[in-house]
Amino acid sequence: MTPIPTQWVGPIAFTGELVEGEVSAPLATYETPLWPSTARGAGVSRHAGGIRVTLVDERMTRSILLRARDGAAATAAWRRIEARKDEIAAIVQGTSRFARLLELNRQIVGNLLYIRLECATGDASGHNMVTKAAEAVQSWVLGEYPELAYASISGNFCTDKKVSAVNGLLGRGKYVIAEMEIPGKLLRRMLRTTPEKMLALNIEKNLIGGSVAGSLRSANAHFANMLLAFYLATGQDAANIIEGSQGMVHVEPRGEDLYFSCTLPNLIVGTVGSGKGNPQVEAHLDALGCREPRDEGANARRLAGICAGVVLCGELSLMAAQTNPGELMRAHLQLERG
Repeated sequence: MTPIPTQWVGPIAFTGELVEGEVSAPLATYETPLWPSTARGAGVSRHAGGIRVTLVDERMTRSILLRARDGAAATAAWRRIEARKDEIAAIVQGTSRFARLLELNRQIVGNLLYIRLECATGDASGHNMVTKAAEAVQSWVLGEYPELAYASISGNFCTDKKVSAVNGLLGRGKYVIAEMEIPGKLLRRMLRTTPEKMLALNIEKNLIGGSVAGSLRSANAHFANMLLAFYLATGQDAANIIEGSQGMVHVEPRGEDLYFSCTLPNLIVGTVGSGKGNPQVEAHLDALGCREPRDEGANARRLAGICAGVVLCGELSLMAAQTNPGELMRAHLQLERG
């Protein structure tokens, strides 16, 4: 075994239907300053009335890849397949009692036909569930349309564990917004910064700096840090931080106060399935209140909401530190070598 240091951070204060009340969260990381930094953001949440988390959308995807004679044949086949969406939905549902087809999308490149299946998957993150459904659909398509040939069960139009535009545009995982309004006095007292400094940093670092770097659908300081630590502690597929970290910080000065938000369109988390049977993971999910007898999918939604709140706490703290010369390095030296 490779032990990863884990600490509980918080409590983080939440408000809203998705998560309500105070929740502490486990973070597994070798970057030990992440714990006190995220805890600082959690402290702000308790004094500012809480973080509101909103679920915008949820789905898991897999794209099958088929080969036709030419582009005309691929286009004609797609039109016939799309018209039979109800039949495809029945095939998907037949592979799992939790799988439900939400949408079909396509891309055609030359003679190649990419069909992206988008499905609801209950409390599972849904990788295997949707792949199983996609395999059944692909077998059916190949039987119904002999002019098409198999190319791959996964054509990268999904797209899984890679930076892309498609996931943010069409959806993959849980699309969550975490937001909080912070009084100016609290911002100065707890984070030693101002709304104006935070706005300038977000524009000049996250937006312009990210653009200079060629970032794709991404404008944040370090979403990946909190995501990896939370994913490891709760039994998620850690490689999904790649699409998960494609998110945006948006800030607005509101009078003397600061509106601060983190938008995460691709949180891929679940409370059942692969990785969730580990005793330590089960204990963490129990403590987070994410293994309760709720409606289908509600535990995974709660977990996604908590995850988004953790990201906001860590992002807020780091950005505030970076508005002050020398603060970030001093903190690292003190916490890592002190």
